[in-house]
Amino acid sequence: MHRLLLLAAALASPAAPAGAVDTARLDADIAFVGQHEHLPGLAMAVVEDGQVVYRHAEGARGDGGRIDEDTLFKIASNSKAMTAALLATLVEQGKLRWDDPVRRHLPAFRMHDPWVGEHLQVRDLLIHNSGLGLGAGDLMLWPEPNAFTRSDVIAGLAHLKPVTSFRSGYAYDNLMYVVAGEVAAAAGGKPYEQLMRERVFEPLGMTRCQVGAWSVKQVGNVAQPHVRRDGRNVVAGADGTLSPDLTSMAAGGIRCSLRDMTRWMQVLLDPALAPAWLGAEQRRMLWTLHMPMPLGERQRKWDNAHFYGYGLGWRVSDMDGHWKVAHTGTLSGMYSSLALLPDRKVGVVMLINGEAEDARTALMQSTLKQFTAPDDAQPVGYYLAELKADRAARAATGSRAPSTRAARPAATTDLAHWQGRYRDPWLGPASLCPTSNRLRFSVDKSPALQATVKQLEGRWLLQWDTLEPAAQAWLNPDAGTPTLELRAIDPEIDFSYDFQDLHFTRTGDCPGSGGARR
Repeated sequence: MHRLLLLAAALASPAAPAGAVDTARLDADIAFVGQHEHLPGLAMAVVEDGQVVYRHAEGARGDGGRIDEDTLFKIASNSKAMTAALLATLVEQGKLRWDDPVRRHLPAFRMHDPWVGEHLQVRDLLIHNSGLGLGAGDLMLWPEPNAFTRSDVIAGLAHLKPVTSFRSGYAYDNLMYVVAGEVAAAAGGKPYEQLMRERVFEPLGMTRCQVGAWSVKQVGNVAQPHVRRDGRNVVAGADGTLSPDLTSMAAGGIRCSLRDMTRWMQVLLDPALAPAWLGAEQRRMLWTLHMPMPLGERQRKWDNAHFYGYGLGWRVSDMDGHWKVAHTGTLSGMYSSLALLPDRKVGVVMLINGEAEDARTALMQSTLKQFTAPDDAQPVGYYLAELKADRAARAATGSRAPSTRAARPAATTDLAHWQGRYRDPWLGPASLCPTSNRLRFSVDKSPALQATVKQLEGRWLLQWDTLEPAAQAWLNPDAGTPTLELRAIDPEIDFSYDFQDLHFTRTGDCPGSGGARR
């Protein structure tokens, strides 16, 4: 299969000329990736020497319409760079400093270690060095929708235990960007979404970008997320008439069109396009490597990379001797990727409304190689084949999630000693109670974290009502006390399902139980 992929891509994608993007090759690459990765829709643009040299938008939005340059996509974690830029405008105007303690702007801010809470600075919010584990606390943000507020996130941080010492290493973190958004609001004297519109979108002419709450019906032309089920793409988590002001907004909740993201790239690459917006000092701060990151073997092989680290909302590295600034964005059914070669004034952005991890990686790699090492550039199928081979090798040698087909619903009398109301210090109240002849587990503030308890080979399994099967979790009652812990059953689970950080303590009886403990 991989050889066929390579052959087809090689035939469809001639070598690119040095120093210029080959638009025919890009068209062929997009067609190849779309077909082999079953993408519902994609929008992509390339900027070279500050000019837009390629635009492409095709596919289904998911509401009966077709994708074009003005279709809004969830850009997910590419929102982080915009949040960092917003803070930079406030620094430039003297409303805050990068080395301000967070508590100067948010007095309620606390961390599990009081010293860290006192000394954590604004810049620390943006570079993933807090000492928290990968994705710690993300269950307060996702799955959406939920009832957690930004105040809940800030309060919950005090209960999340660190896994390393402060500033000693990198671990990707979303909650700190939520805090950063609240710092911006406090320093700027206006809500985050208003500041983002006034200080980023409007000055740069990003007219379609949406932040905060907005009317999907009035704005229109909005891509919906898709997932693969039974061999086809289906809409999952479709918008209602109103897109709410998500708690995760500053970390990953902004939506923009291809036209908006192209303008964003152009202004970042050429300050002369918006000379009054952000000065050279703050631009340098955004793209300075502040926190080293592990450099993977694939980066060494594909990019000939020698360094890798996090700036303020950006990942900074080298690629074939060229300075590279980039980020990706991932939400369920929505993928984005943006990469800049600042010294070449080259930028590439892609927005996809389907499951597209491999497609995003391979297409970005193949496109950038036309600029960094055109003589060594491989067809897109080469990178896809390598990604799939890597995944197959990991699956063959690593731990696998057990099959849950044999799981059977627990009886309403099972776990009698543990049935009742519970509370986790940061996720809040939950229940383990009989409901409609089933034993159910539910988290009060998260409608998606509702599950039927099942038995599987002597263990207790939480089968979530609406989440993907890979998100299932073991329910582990403590033999000595009425406490509950959760653990993911899949070792490859998305890191935002941070079940390992939960510890539920019983607080009372199930409603209607009459106070009896069975």
